[in-house]
Amino acid sequence: MANNDSIKDRTFDAIVIGSGISGGWAAKELTEKGLKTLVLERGRDVKHLKDYPTTNLMPWEFEHRGEVPRTVQEDNPVVSRCYAFREDAMHFFVKDKEHPYVQEKPFDWIRGYQVGGKSLLWARQTQRWSDFDFEGPARDGFAVDWPIRYKDLAPWYSYVEKFAGISGNKDGLAVLPDGEFLPALELSCVENYFKDFIAKNYSDRHVIYARCAHLTEPQPIHLQQGRAQCQNRNLCQRGCPFGGYFSSNSSTLPWAERTGNLTLRPFSVAHSIIYDDQKGKATGVRVIDTNTKESIEYFAKVIFVNAAALNTNLILLNSTSSRFPNGLGNDGGVLGKYVAFHNYRARISAEYNGHLDKKTEGGRPTSAYIPRFRNVQKQEMDFLRGYAAGFWAGRGERHSQHGIGEVLKANLGKSELGPWYVGSHMMGETIPKETNTVSLDTTAKDEWGMPLLKVNIGYDDNDEKMVKDFIEQLSEMYTKAGFTNIKTEDSKQAPGLDIHEMGGVRMGRNPKTSMLNEWNQIHGCKNVFVTDGSCMTSTSTQNPSLTYMALTARAADYAVAELKKGNL
Repeated sequence: MANNDSIKDRTFDAIVIGSGISGGWAAKELTEKGLKTLVLERGRDVKHLKDYPTTNLMPWEFEHRGEVPRTVQEDNPVVSRCYAFREDAMHFFVKDKEHPYVQEKPFDWIRGYQVGGKSLLWARQTQRWSDFDFEGPARDGFAVDWPIRYKDLAPWYSYVEKFAGISGNKDGLAVLPDGEFLPALELSCVENYFKDFIAKNYSDRHVIYARCAHLTEPQPIHLQQGRAQCQNRNLCQRGCPFGGYFSSNSSTLPWAERTGNLTLRPFSVAHSIIYDDQKGKATGVRVIDTNTKESIEYFAKVIFVNAAALNTNLILLNSTSSRFPNGLGNDGGVLGKYVAFHNYRARISAEYNGHLDKKTEGGRPTSAYIPRFRNVQKQEMDFLRGYAAGFWAGRGERHSQHGIGEVLKANLGKSELGPWYVGSHMMGETIPKETNTVSLDTTAKDEWGMPLLKVNIGYDDNDEKMVKDFIEQLSEMYTKAGFTNIKTEDSKQAPGLDIHEMGGVRMGRNPKTSMLNEWNQIHGCKNVFVTDGSCMTSTSTQNPSLTYMALTARAADYAVAELKKGNL
């Protein structure tokens, strides 16, 4: 598309920047409601089924049996730290040199630039927030008060859960509200043992099945999407040919395409949002073609920014005008500040010598989950907020490596069942701080002419205390449950590897201290909505993607209603 194309050909009702989990939902909702919608994606196109090159390969069909060659690891020290960056999926990740950034403090920025974004790669864990989470900042005074509560989002959680397909149990926990669930998969016998043990010995702690976005029993709405039952292959990061887990590629984007209202433009780096001083609103998006480096402008009445948290901050910071010299909507000077993340540093493993008459067989895309139990009803610890934890137990075969020659060969050919192994990792809530920032480099630019993003995000004393408490509490729980050979670890990993960065464009009630109102509208520019991770006022302990989906569907519904009223 060239610059001399008519403005009419480059004008739409709505523009969505980004095609990942939240961008896909924005596209679905806006097109379903009749808006001609342009979706901009900076990466290449990835079509469901067609563009999953490794999805059905056997281990021996990979040149390196799934391992990442050392040369690739050396060229990519950041992305190589990600658990899913393996030979079968590394084509879905941004390599370190492909989009550089400035680490003022160590930060592992994991990205997926393609249609579908990281929805092809996410861990698919989907827990709702509760009012304990939305009320956290108001209770302890850190960050600003959320402008919404659970009741505002509850019907939208239900709405997106039914379409996406979430498996889970009705657990009846105030700290983790129940949802619209497909049948849960089984926990292993040792996971069930630990669940029952904790229930009998701790009144404030629970072990539950981890709710996840997998079709255990597809409903008509899922079959209409062309999706089928999850096969428990555990090869999800390759792209699922069955559509067994939720992704933009298998679900929301094809659904939007069927309306006839979707235009998808890959290879489109969003440079900035165009603001019209006279009209007092945004009029479009300036795009740099990824391949040709050509600058093109697209126009719309409504703009949704869903580029993923840090890139959304980058775009808004780069969207300057006489009205907004410091970034679009940045009247209060908070854009790019109060960024937070999830603390994944602490882990614990052990063995269990019970249930030796049983073993695990086959795969499963999830495990058990321990919801937050610290500082829930009241502030009781010397740190703020709390942490959740994963929990899993399995049992496999082991082979003796003793001997040499024929003896070794014979030993390797024999197998015996070892003890059960159990493990947990923490997912701690970090506190949004003004000093945790992203900003634009004033001199260095990338190959598309965008300023490099400077990342200055780190841990604090609150995080250290939380790590210590997780290790102490899980060690106690493991010991009481009869687990042995307990080993704990603090990985000291940099922020970012959790891949749950949030904030910088936070929601709030006051335009002086927040960027967005209760409908995810920019306070000072009402026709621009932000519903990805950057909008989050605090992080809670739950995996965040389900909340992004619900916020996006809610905001899109409001945007269309306001557009029809002539308010945008």
